[in-house]
Amino acid sequence: MNVRRLGFWIASCSLALVLLIGVVDVQRTSPGPVTSVHAQLEKLEGGNACSQCHGGWFSDMRSSCLECHAPIADQIESRTGLHGSQLKAITERCATCHSEHHGASFAIVNDQSFALAGAKSRADFDHALIGWEMSGAHLELACSKCHENADVAVLAEGQSRFLGKRQDCASCHEDPHEGRMRVSCVSCHGQEKWDGLHSEGHDERLPLIGGHGDVSCRTCHEKDSPRSLEALGEAAIKPRPRECADCHESPHVESFTRAAAFALGKSERAGCVVCHAAEHDLFRDERLELSAEQHAGSGFSLGAPHAELECSKCHDPQLASFAERYPGRGQDQCSACHEDPHEGQFASGPFAGGDCIACHSRQHFDPHEFDLEKHALTALRLEGAHAKAECSECHHDPEPERARQFRGTPDQCAECHEDAHDAFFAEKLARVPPSPPNGDCARCHDAERFSNADAGFDHANWTGFAVLGAHAQASCEACHPRAETPDDTGRTFGRVAEHFGEFESCATCHDDPHGGDFDKPRHPKRFRDATSCARCHDTSSFRSLPFGFDHGLWTRFGLEGGHEGLSCSDCHAPLRKPDELGRTWARAAGTSCADCHDDPHAGQFEVAGEADCARCHTSSHDSMLHFDHETDARFALGAAHRKLDCGACHHVEERAGLEFVRYRPLGTRCVDCHGVGEDVLLRRKSRGK
Repeated sequence: MNVRRLGFWIASCSLALVLLIGVVDVQRTSPGPVTSVHAQLEKLEGGNACSQCHGGWFSDMRSSCLECHAPIADQIESRTGLHGSQLKAITERCATCHSEHHGASFAIVNDQSFALAGAKSRADFDHALIGWEMSGAHLELACSKCHENADVAVLAEGQSRFLGKRQDCASCHEDPHEGRMRVSCVSCHGQEKWDGLHSEGHDERLPLIGGHGDVSCRTCHEKDSPRSLEALGEAAIKPRPRECADCHESPHVESFTRAAAFALGKSERAGCVVCHAAEHDLFRDERLELSAEQHAGSGFSLGAPHAELECSKCHDPQLASFAERYPGRGQDQCSACHEDPHEGQFASGPFAGGDCIACHSRQHFDPHEFDLEKHALTALRLEGAHAKAECSECHHDPEPERARQFRGTPDQCAECHEDAHDAFFAEKLARVPPSPPNGDCARCHDAERFSNADAGFDHANWTGFAVLGAHAQASCEACHPRAETPDDTGRTFGRVAEHFGEFESCATCHDDPHGGDFDKPRHPKRFRDATSCARCHDTSSFRSLPFGFDHGLWTRFGLEGGHEGLSCSDCHAPLRKPDELGRTWARAAGTSCADCHDDPHAGQFEVAGEADCARCHTSSHDSMLHFDHETDARFALGAAHRKLDCGACHHVEERAGLEFVRYRPLGTRCVDCHGVGEDVLLRRKSRGK
């Protein structure tokens, strides 16, 4: 036989013998009687009773204990309750805390058991070991008040001495809310007394201190509201925690609350805590502080000159309402605190929207910052001499208790400057709309000085006298001589009337070289829509006759026939120097033929010392006679005499060295030419020879 196999069999037999001896010994000897609680159990009686606790062939004592005490096994496995909190070395050996075989009167759960579990004794047991902080009125209670079997000597099968209790208040106390509350009792009630309400965990969301410290629960958790005490619970508060604005209406502007909340990374509705701490009893708490950065969030930055001011200077603490103390002033809304020294003059107009800042600096009111560019937005743009003037020259120093006048200051030239033209242009300007914004003076003058009259001055339109031709070449002083000293209006520019008299026509300024010859009643006052000298002359020169000269109209001596081709100088001799009237052409000798022509008839046809050549002759100086012997003479020719040549009756005679034809006087009787008995005509003819 193999030695190894032999050894195995010897060892096996030895083990079996030892086990048999042990079993026999157990059945025959016991360490002592068991306790009454175990002794009353039927299954622990008889010869096999030991194995029920000490285990059989395939179990041990711990397994046997836990098989009967299943709730303890659950605690150990789930690590809850008193047994679940013990070390593994203790939970592996139940007999360490609960020994047996000490007689019927021995208590398996005793002070030693509690001491080994971490409590001094049953009476000093700290419920914190099982996860319940017991305090207040509960500490005054006997164990049996909550654990009915705590003092029972022998528990019946299935009963528990301390197990089976819940920390739910309603498991011991009647629920006066009849299940309406979603949170546990400890959320509102402490262990001291039921009416000593508190809010467990409230500090996590809102510490009930300061102004919130003495507020009743129902103030915030009204009945039948989404936030009522009855509705509170995990499902009710998780979607959105309550914020300041849920209960308090903010008097601040949105820009301020938004900026304050942003500084702490909070929502705008929860940002009140930036300034208003939970410890404050009132929103006006004296401990409230506002930094310069936070104040800037209100829209008003505390820069100069406001940086050093006390808060009360702008926010009077005596005022009752928030709106009165903090009216929400804008950064540039100076008028909210400062009186208006201008008495509302700028409440409307181009600067109304800018408050004081429209004209003044943010740092100071004086000196102002109202420059030419800003003044250009008013009714008067400051240019030229106006730009150099002091403000007080137009905006005079005010009377006592009166504001300096700015609005309503005259903006028309005539309102500040006297009319140097003595209203001469008033009527004419009224017919020439539109007027310039600051008055009619600007039509001709600039703002630098009145002497800078516009070169485009329409002399014809404004005065009725067109400056053309020779007038345009003359200087203004030719008609408007400068005065050595200004008059009352400051004018040195002379008026025409002062030097030449009231203007009526060319003769106002110019002497009439014609001596009034053309202003007689028989002459037209207006000719070719012109009057005075302009009826014949233009302004380029008096020698210029743009329309020609109607000699017959103006002199009653028409230039016809032989006169038509003559030059002016044939009748009007040029003068070497002007005469007393300024004429450079001599007057004509006259209008009768005899004024210029010798009388070939030796005065035969003169009547009252004058001869009317035109009765017989034309102005063509030809030989054609307009003479009808039948009507113009005293002797009708008749048939016999008409055949005769004129010279047959009208012979040439000589007088004072002048030969002329005798026309008159001649006899009209027959005997005056024929005589008696002889041919008188023949005799006269012979005498002429």
